[in-house]
Amino acid sequence: MRDRLQNYIQQHHIEATLLPDVGDTPTVADAARALGVSPEQVIKTLLFLVDGQPVIYITNGPAKVDKRVLARLFGVGRKKVKLADGETVRRLTGYPPGGVPPFGHLTSLPVFIDAGVLEWPIVYGGGGDDHTMLRVAPAEIVRVTEATVIHPEEIE
Repeated sequence: MRDRLQNYIQQHHIEATLLPDVGDTPTVADAARALGVSPEQVIKTLLFLVDGQPVIYITNGPAKVDKRVLARLFGVGRKKVKLADGETVRRLTGYPPGGVPPFGHLTSLPVFIDAGVLEWPIVYGGGGDDHTMLRVAPAEIVRVTEATVIHPEEIE
């Protein structure tokens, strides 16, 4: 999986670096410690099903995603927003939960990125497996994924 991500990075001329063998990074805090960075610089790439439709939401590691934000964005009730299960994550992205990078998914999915991620010049996300991290500028994520930048506090 990591090789597929590396190929994707090269083929699409993405300015990003895979950091293999950073250690066991099952949590944001563990990843931040292993990398020697703030937990806010570790991003989560999450797959949600909004009224059955898959969408990617990228946020800073410690942040909680308020399902109401996605619900309001899509004009559905909060109960129509669900975090995808592991099997769905693997099937649509090609990566295991916890190792999902912000790009290079098997399925083309709409991507939303929390504006808080853009406050950092460099962030670290899933690198395709649970021992690899991806080092990338948030602006590069937005460029590559054509992500919609979300300001959760402004969505009413």
